[in-house]
Amino acid sequence: MRIPPTLAAATAATVVAGALVSAATPAGAAGRTAPPVAVAIAQAEAALGAHADRLGVTDRQTHAVRDVVVDADGVRHVRFDRSYAGLPVLGGDLVVHLSADGSYRGADRASTARLAVDGTTPSVPASAAAAQAEAALAGALPGRTSVRPGAQPQLVVDALHGAPRLAWQTTVAGTDYLGNPVARTVLADARTGARIDTWDALETAAGDGASLYGGTVPLETTASGGTYQLKDPGRGNTYTGDAANKTDLCLGSICFSRAPATLFTDADNHWGTGTTADRASAAVDAQYGTDVTWDYYKNVHGRSGIAGDGKGSYNRVHYGSAYNNAFWQDSCFCMTYGDGDGSTFGPLVSLDVAGHEMSHGVTSRTAKLTYSGESGGLNEATSDIMGTLVEWYAANPADPGDYLIGEQIVKPGFGKAALRFMDQPSKDTKSADCWSSGVGSLDVHYSSGVANHFAYLLAEGSGAKVVNGVSYNSPTCNGSTVTGIGRDALGRIWYRALTVYMTSSTNYAGARTATLKAAADLYGTGSAEYAAVAAAWSAVAVS
Repeated sequence: MRIPPTLAAATAATVVAGALVSAATPAGAAGRTAPPVAVAIAQAEAALGAHADRLGVTDRQTHAVRDVVVDADGVRHVRFDRSYAGLPVLGGDLVVHLSADGSYRGADRASTARLAVDGTTPSVPASAAAAQAEAALAGALPGRTSVRPGAQPQLVVDALHGAPRLAWQTTVAGTDYLGNPVARTVLADARTGARIDTWDALETAAGDGASLYGGTVPLETTASGGTYQLKDPGRGNTYTGDAANKTDLCLGSICFSRAPATLFTDADNHWGTGTTADRASAAVDAQYGTDVTWDYYKNVHGRSGIAGDGKGSYNRVHYGSAYNNAFWQDSCFCMTYGDGDGSTFGPLVSLDVAGHEMSHGVTSRTAKLTYSGESGGLNEATSDIMGTLVEWYAANPADPGDYLIGEQIVKPGFGKAALRFMDQPSKDTKSADCWSSGVGSLDVHYSSGVANHFAYLLAEGSGAKVVNGVSYNSPTCNGSTVTGIGRDALGRIWYRALTVYMTSSTNYAGARTATLKAAADLYGTGSAEYAAVAAAWSAVAVS
C-alpha cells in the first residue's frame, strides 16, 4: 500500500505573490539590513541579462519570479520560472544567487541546455496526445479504471529530458473500481508522438477539539452569527469542510465541480468526540494538523503559509467511500482526506500525514521537484522528512514524535507498524535503503527511501538505539558509523537546500550537492554539520 502525491509534476510557471525572508542565519552573517524584495528581484533580473549566454537565456524567453529568499546577511536568492515563445518550460526553472552588495554569485539551473527549439508548431495533433494519455491511465490499472474523456493537452517546451524539445503535457483523470479518483500526466514529443515521461497527477501519502489521534487539542476558530466556524483567522483563514463522502467531477484535467466542502460549524466551540461516530472528530485532526504544520514552517523556517504569502489552504475530510488515501492538490490549494476502509487504514488525518501533504505544497512553490525518477523520490522524501519534523515539533504526548510514517492510521490488517520506516526503509519490503543506478525506476514512494534513510542518519546516527520510546536500528550501506547532528539541524539544512538550491530536475547526486551548500551556508564548510551531511550521503551510497 502506498500513500501517493500532489500535482507536483512540472506545470506552467507560477508567480508567488509573497516573498520568503529566511529565518536562517548563515555562517559569517554580518547583521546587515536585508534589502527590499523588489530590489533583489531587479538585481537578479539584471544578472539574467548580463549572464544570458552562460545561463542559456535566449531572445524568445520570458521569466516570472516564483520565490525569493533573503538571508539575514543580505545574500539573496531569486527563483525564476521561464517560458519560451509563450510556452511553459519544464526544467526552465533556475535560482540566481546574489551577494549582499547585489553582485552576481552564480545560479542553479534545472537544465543547463540553451533554451531554444526549432519552431513551436506541433506535428502531432492535440487529439492524439489526449488519446495517448487516456490509454496510459487505462493501462495503469487495466480493467479497473474508468477514464473520463475530454483531456486538454498543453503545449510545452521540455528541457527536463535532454535537449529542449516541443512536447504535449496531458493530464487525464478517471476513477478506480471503488469510485476513487486516479489521474496520470503524460509527456509526449510533439514532433514524433513518442512518450517522454509519465507520472501520477495526485500527490499523496495517506478548537479545543477531541481528535481521533492527538487527544484534546487547541483550535483557533471564527465566531459568526452565534456559532463557530472551523476557520483559523490567525493562519490565513485556513478551514476544514465536510466532503460528505462525495468525489470530484472532472473531465480530463479540468474539474467543473469539486466534492463540496461544507464548512464545519459548532455551537459551543468544543469540537468532536474523539471517535468516528462524530464527523467533526476527523475535522479536528485535519485542522490541528494544518495549524501545527503552519506553525512549524513559520516559527522554525520563517515561512508564512505554504506559498510563503500568508494565505491559508483548506481541508476536505470524509472524501469518497472507504477512500484509502490523502492528497494535496496545488490546483485547489487544498488537502483531501479519505476515511480509510477500516481494515487497512483508519481516517487518514494523522499529524504526520497532514505535515506530509502540506509539504508537497511547499515543494510545489519552491523547488517543484518533478514527480518522476529520482526527483520524484526526493519530492516524496521531502514530505516524509518535513512531516516527521512537524510531528516532533508538535510534542503531543498522545502522538509523540518518531521516525515512522503513518503509524497512527494503519490497522492490524495492514501487516506493518507503519507505512514507511526512515531508519531502515526496506523494512516495508519495497523501499530502497541505498542508492543504485536503478533507484530512479522505482515508484517514487519507494525510491524516497534513500533520502529518508539519509535524513534519519543525519539526525540520529547509525546503529541500534531507542529514541523517544521507539527502537530503531539503522545500518549504513558502506559499513561506516555515522554520528547524528539532531533534528533541528536536519530541518534547517533540508529546508534551505529545498528552497535555495534544488530545482525541478534535482537527483540524488544533486541533493547531496544542495544539502552540502546549505550546510556550508548555515554552519561553515569546516563544521561538524557539513562533515555529517557528507558522511550521511556516503552512508546511503550517494557520492
